[in-house]
Order: sequence, then C-alpha cells, then structure tokens
Amino acid sequence: MKGERTRQSILDRAVDLASIEGLGGLTIGRLAEELGMSKSGLFAHFGSKEELQLATIESARERFIEHAFRPALKAERGYPRLMAIARAWLAYVKREVFPGGCFFAAASFEFDGRPGLVRDAIASMMNSWIESIEKSVKMAQDEGHLDPDIEPAQLAFEINAIFFGANFSYQLRGDKKALERAMEAIEARLESLRGRLGRSRRASRAAAG
Repeated sequence: MKGERTRQSILDRAVDLASIEGLGGLTIGRLAEELGMSKSGLFAHFGSKEELQLATIESARERFIEHAFRPALKAERGYPRLMAIARAWLAYVKREVFPGGCFFAAASFEFDGRPGLVRDAIASMMNSWIESIEKSVKMAQDEGHLDPDIEPAQLAFEINAIFFGANFSYQLRGDKKALERAMEAIEARLESLRGRLGRSRRASRAAAG
C-alpha cells in the first residue's frame, strides 16, 4: 500500500509537470530533479521514459474523468446531460485541474505527428472522450431533444473543436472570457438544433391537420 501511495504521489507531480512543460520533456531525470529524488529511486517505479509517460497519461486520464466528465453523469439523459458535459469541461479548465490547462488538448497537439505508444495512448483517450460526446448526442436525439438528422459524430466534432479553441484562447492568449464564449457558442449550436426539431414537429402537425 505504501509503495502504491508513493507511486501515485509521484504520478500526481508528473501529471502537473507534464501539463506545464510538455509530455515529451517528462523524463526520469527531470522528474527526479523536480521531486528531489534519485534517478534510481524513480527507476524502481518506472523502468524507462516511455513507461513513465504512459503511466502519466493514465493518471491524467483518471483525473480528467473525475473532474471533466463524471459530474455530468448526474444530469438527466438527453439535452440536460449534453449541456452538463459542456459545463463540466469548461469548469475543469477554469479550476485549473491541470495547472497548464487541459492536459489532453496540449498532449494531442504535441504528439499528433509522432508515431509510437505514447501517441497511441493519447489518441485512445481522445477517441473515448469524443465517443462519449457522440453517445450523449445520440441520447438527446433518442429523447426527442435534438434534431434526429444531425450526425452525432459531426456535432461531437464541433463541440470538441470549441473546447480546444477555448483552451487555446484561455491559456495562450489570456482571454478570460474564452470559456464564456465557448459556452455561448455551444448553447447557440444546440439551441439551433432544438429549434429545428420544434419547427419540424410543428410542420408535421400542420400537415397532419
């Protein structure tokens, strides 16, 4: 148990460090310096730079799910949950759950052109995240809350693009209204789909009448 707690404490610091300095620069030596530990002490937990990076990604994934996704599951299925996902993600960036901004937004840009296991782990996480958004869109359609003609993958792409754009503006440009702008953009997009559904229903009732 003590060994596991020590490992988790090391990974917590590794995640924070990687979110600020980049995952590619996370090495046994750099982390040992940050923690005031010997390299040999860290090698007892992680046998290589790649193993450390993969463990850091997994620890970041757990933190991300806990703060950016799980809170939204308390909302009702359909449109309320889709909106809750958007609010939870934006709130997690604002609370600086990762001190350098969204860990996976940064890691995605850093490793998108680098083949290997680290890139694959990041891609797997992002695929799961976007699939979760797609699933929430589909639920909203099944509940009759959104236009059934919109492709879930398309809307999930748009929402995630707004998320990444918000993270960029908030972190790099220092736009303190970036998260509010993102929420406004998502609300406008989803409301347009709700409105379209309402119009189609009214048209159907008029035709039937």
